[in-house]
Amino acid sequence: MAETGDREQGTQHTDAAVRVAVVGAGAFGRNHLRVYRELEQAGFPVALAAVVDPDEGARVAAEAKYGVPVYATIEECLAAGRLDVASVCVPTVHHAECARELLSAGVDLLIEKPLAASVAEADEIVRLTHELGRVVQVGHLERFNPAVRAVRELLNRPMFFEAHRLSVFTPRSLDVDVVLDLMIHDLDIVLKLVGAGQGNGVREVRAVGLPVLSKKVDIANVRLEFENGCVANFTASRVSTERVRKVRFFQPHQYLSLDFARQDLLLIDVTAVAGMDAAQLAALLAASAGSGGGLHASPGMTIRKVEVEPGEPLRLEIASFLEAVRTRQAPVVTVEDGRAALALAMEINSAIASHARRTGL
Repeated sequence: MAETGDREQGTQHTDAAVRVAVVGAGAFGRNHLRVYRELEQAGFPVALAAVVDPDEGARVAAEAKYGVPVYATIEECLAAGRLDVASVCVPTVHHAECARELLSAGVDLLIEKPLAASVAEADEIVRLTHELGRVVQVGHLERFNPAVRAVRELLNRPMFFEAHRLSVFTPRSLDVDVVLDLMIHDLDIVLKLVGAGQGNGVREVRAVGLPVLSKKVDIANVRLEFENGCVANFTASRVSTERVRKVRFFQPHQYLSLDFARQDLLLIDVTAVAGMDAAQLAALLAASAGSGGGLHASPGMTIRKVEVEPGEPLRLEIASFLEAVRTRQAPVVTVEDGRAALALAMEINSAIASHARRTGL
């Protein structure tokens, strides 16, 4: 393992175990702790070295379960010995403060989404990342969903998206609204699939949202239009009676349906139908009607479940981050990606506030 001074020069890590701390031992942090320990036990070159949390109960629980040193502050943790990487799993309002302290100490970071509480704070993290030569990955977990990975190979100019992310109410993450809590996952995915980072930005935002059980917006509906004409509709709710995490999209002659929770990907291809003239299409429809109808009965249409290799997204995410740290390469989800998703979420929240003022909500 290269020493801190070497890492600041951008040299590659060796295969020695990187020493990792989890900052924030709440719901998200506990999952990070579990995965780091699992990777460590599986022989991955990582060592769970510390837990940081201001809450004494969280520290006691983490120390008892994982047998690692625990600290109330990042300063105490850094003073205790070498630290190579950290997962930042504290509430969003503390992301920038934690990132600033850790980056300045030469630590590479995996920061849970959203990247920061404001675009200005996100910009500071982006600046420090590049100035200090650190590897920083943003925890947009769904990028590592096996179904999302499988869909990348099938992209062909998608022009319409419909995303639904519904959850039952919990007291978790009430420091942010539903756009920053849930919808931001789908915003990041659609931005990536549409290619918004390649000059195809968002042209128009329309949004409505309401607080229901908290003081922040708990349910929201958003319509985006991109520069290339692609349209995306998003619905997010954290006051639903069911859990739904799906996105469907259409592209020339194809319809794809992705279920994040089930890690399923369904593709319906109508390329054969698209090439038919009116007489051929009439004959096809007649044949379909005669056989009882339904998509499965249409010879001009193929329906298939795309093969998806299952896996835990968080484990894939953390393993990918550690590989980026080892090789000093850009991570899959960069700070610029995290900043783009945050900026769009903030624009959506502004549109929601504007709609509320116009309608007197």
